[in-house]
Amino acid sequence: MKRFFVLFFLITFSAQAQNLKQTVRGVVLDKQTQSPIPGAVITILNSSPLKVASSDEDGKFRIDSVPIGRWSVKTTLISYKEKTQTVIITSSKEIVLTVELEENAFQAGEVVVVAEQDKTKTNNKMSTVSSRVFSAEDASRYAGSRNDPARMAANFAGVSGANDSRNDIIIRGNSPLGILWRLNGLDIPNPNHFGSMGSTGGPISILNNNTLDNSDFMSGAFPSDYGNATAGVFDLKMRTGNNEKYEYLAQIGFNGFELGAEGPFSKKKKGSYLVNYRYSTLAAFKYIGLDFGTGDAVPQYQDLTFKVDLPTEKAGKFAVWGIGGLSYVELLSSQQSKKNNLYGYSGRDTYFKANVGAGGISHTYLINSSSYTKFNIGASAQENLIIADRVDTAFTPWKINPEYRNNSLNIKYSGNFTYNKKFNARNFINTGFYYDFFNTTFIDSINNFDSLGFITLRNYKGNTSLARVFLQWQHKFTEKLSLITGVTYQYLLLNSSQAPEARLGLKYEINKKQTLSFGAGMHSQVQPLYLYFATAKTPTGNVETNKNLDFTKALHGVLAYDVNLFNSVRIKTELYYQYLYKIPVRSRKDYFSAINLGADFNSPNVDSLVSDGTGENYGIEITIEKFYSQGYYFLITGSFFESKYVASDKVYRNTAFNGNYVLNVLGGKEFKIKEKHVLALDVKATFAGGKRYVPVDLAASIAYGDEVRDGTQAYVKQYSPYFRLDVKPSYRLNTKRFTHEVSVDVQNVTRHDNVFQEIYDLNSKSIKTDYQLKFFIIPQYKLTF
Repeated sequence: MKRFFVLFFLITFSAQAQNLKQTVRGVVLDKQTQSPIPGAVITILNSSPLKVASSDEDGKFRIDSVPIGRWSVKTTLISYKEKTQTVIITSSKEIVLTVELEENAFQAGEVVVVAEQDKTKTNNKMSTVSSRVFSAEDASRYAGSRNDPARMAANFAGVSGANDSRNDIIIRGNSPLGILWRLNGLDIPNPNHFGSMGSTGGPISILNNNTLDNSDFMSGAFPSDYGNATAGVFDLKMRTGNNEKYEYLAQIGFNGFELGAEGPFSKKKKGSYLVNYRYSTLAAFKYIGLDFGTGDAVPQYQDLTFKVDLPTEKAGKFAVWGIGGLSYVELLSSQQSKKNNLYGYSGRDTYFKANVGAGGISHTYLINSSSYTKFNIGASAQENLIIADRVDTAFTPWKINPEYRNNSLNIKYSGNFTYNKKFNARNFINTGFYYDFFNTTFIDSINNFDSLGFITLRNYKGNTSLARVFLQWQHKFTEKLSLITGVTYQYLLLNSSQAPEARLGLKYEINKKQTLSFGAGMHSQVQPLYLYFATAKTPTGNVETNKNLDFTKALHGVLAYDVNLFNSVRIKTELYYQYLYKIPVRSRKDYFSAINLGADFNSPNVDSLVSDGTGENYGIEITIEKFYSQGYYFLITGSFFESKYVASDKVYRNTAFNGNYVLNVLGGKEFKIKEKHVLALDVKATFAGGKRYVPVDLAASIAYGDEVRDGTQAYVKQYSPYFRLDVKPSYRLNTKRFTHEVSVDVQNVTRHDNVFQEIYDLNSKSIKTDYQLKFFIIPQYKLTF
């Protein structure tokens, strides 16, 4: 250990004697046509002497010998809106930018200099409200985010993520199942380890933060090119590997051991690769015999991410990419001591295996300077294997009785094609089609411990398809007023259900600092596939009663007001209303509604459903944000909302996600020490309404011998309010060839007791309360070279 510190300080002092610099390069493109823009001026703001370059005929630029540190890069060109991006330049990694400029519809006499990147300007050019762009740095910077884009998004207005165990995204009171995940142009399944079939969240993300580029997050009234979603959209993009220089990464933290590499295939071909592999830290420690107090409940997982880019001179740009993750955990009640009962379901041994993967090939072709096409084809798969056994403590030794079995596999083959055309600076259209072919296996059975033994719940093997077409148009009436309108149509082959939808967006710039926006639209989503295959037992056998369920549908309306107080500070307020209908509910009188699916981890077998349920969400959101500049940032978001539904019992009640309010306060500050060393401190506090629940009926549970919930009190009560304070100190050291980054994410510093759930304990025949993270430390070390 002493030798380590000696070596560390030698590196530190040697770094002080070096004048470290790096290269900033990239390409400038027209945002709407993706064609290269020559003659753009790229400036490193506040550099001395001033670092400036211009893009060549291919849109490429290069600025060498830029001092390391945090810099703002401004790109300007007459007839285009200027753009400013903030980058962190380190000694070990080149900065490779893709700068997309938007053409001015009308020539303006006044030019306003923006000192920081505006995160309301999304990659998707058709978005007007409830959207923002985020960077990989945001996910790694925010305290408590664990390098996870979903946990990072929980800090945004309208989003509730008051769950320490999973990264479910609850947007404006909607189920997390209403989220659409899109990666590199293809819609993908739940990109998380230990994700159950049909869910959208999990405890650990498969998405590798080190491979992501700037991406979009949308929380309502999204454009027509997004379908099969009613709550929100994650539109993620993987970055391109360095096509001139080989670069490497090694990282270790609580989330895993990670290795990464990127570089060119050859200096002549301009193609590049990017690959990262991660293996779970706790599984590795278990393998060598170290115990961290989790017993047999050690999460074992590994994941791989890669992308290959192959540009050509005449045939367009090709890219091949893939992500995949394997995960397994044993939650054994039979192995728990009386003091360690935090893992698994009461009185049960559960073995859970979850695998997921997605990959694709994309091709972008520039037809001319005003139009291009994009084609994506790929496949994805999600697999669950579940074994659950009842532990009978009345025997010595305890008796293990088989109770539940699940074998599920959903393979999806996808393809889409889009055509984009800019007629002039005022008019732009894009249109296309999406097609998904599903090959599904869903088999599960349960033992009710009666004379029948195991009975089949669902037993489906088959295929179905989902097809969608869309068309949207952007028109700029003036430089201040723009219109975006579009239509989309979805068709599900399984039961011939269909969903025509219309979307509308308006944006008006009151002046250079104030903007008023409006968005509205119809949004539809197919049910989780397992829901269609639920069976009911009849005298003639099991019958699939849910095959004819319609799309769940939602009407969104959003009014937004945005004001920039200073160059890097803004305030944004949004009012919204959502009406949901065609929601599956029981045909008999009951409180069940599919609007609440996703509140628990399981995939329930609920038969005899009809599409007669309704719901509504409404609220107000406020964001006060200072983008990162002058060494610090802050973000304050407040959401105040109601989320209600009506099931077949015709009672107007709270949804499971009606927490009523969420308040996030976070910020951070960097401290430079002689340019080579950077200390940073990031802090986050979250205060949110407690989770709503269906209480345990203790008397009925004791009589039945298993947990029984009191449906008459469904979602009336809430757990106590959620509060968590996280602190994350970090340090970055640049040497001639290496960059070292060390951070310690300390979560729930105040050790606040946040209730996770109340369950019926089979052993003690009482109600047991499980709590979320009491105090959690996540150290991380990252080396790039």
